[in-house]
Amino acid sequence: MLGVFSSSILSAPDELVAAGCRTPSPKTKAAELINRFVRNNPSAVTVQIGDDVQLAFTHDRESILQPRSFAVKDEIFCLFKGVLVNLGSLLQQYGLAKSANEVLLVLEAYKTLRDRAPYPPSHVVGHLDGNFAFIVYDKATSTLFVATDQYGKVPLYWGITADGYVAFADDAELLKGSCGKSLASFPQGCFYSTAVGELRCFENPKNKITAIPAAEEEIWGATFKVEGPVMLAATK
Repeated sequence: MLGVFSSSILSAPDELVAAGCRTPSPKTKAAELINRFVRNNPSAVTVQIGDDVQLAFTHDRESILQPRSFAVKDEIFCLFKGVLVNLGSLLQQYGLAKSANEVLLVLEAYKTLRDRAPYPPSHVVGHLDGNFAFIVYDKATSTLFVATDQYGKVPLYWGITADGYVAFADDAELLKGSCGKSLASFPQGCFYSTAVGELRCFENPKNKITAIPAAEEEIWGATFKVEGPVMLAATK
């Protein structure tokens, strides 16, 4: 799965910008990144949302343990990869049909976060038990919400293209070709919300997250780490 966002939606993280400056490497523009994704995945589905957002996903080479899904409701778009262990109980909690899947559940959870604000994002994401990564974009509010599970079982990566777009994908090699060293693994157990304006750990939302410069021989430009003592955020 792939999500690409212009600077009007999401400012490029300073840490990734700095990583790319330390070790200059070849990059491509966002349009070429999308085109390469489509070339590599003949059955890919792409969605253009205005001039600033493009989403793409495919079922090609999909693991049965980490299926990908896409859904849109009320101009809220979601890409989801993985499986939730507690899907059944969460469907009941949010009043959804038993036939609903993970991506529909995340859409409903996001709407709850948005419509009941101020409702802590860490509280909503903390209820999700399983292996997952997702990208939510709310067209009505131009809000981006990205998260991964606390165990890092479903890898997610983010980087900056040659024309300054921020891209998220579950394929590191795809982003490496377009983002060069302005690339990092999205930290496990964390979320990024443009409504909040920063990267946070959903189990320890008050802990600072820092970026450690990577060695030149590594694929990454930086590695994000959660600092401070571990204190589990309330999820009940």
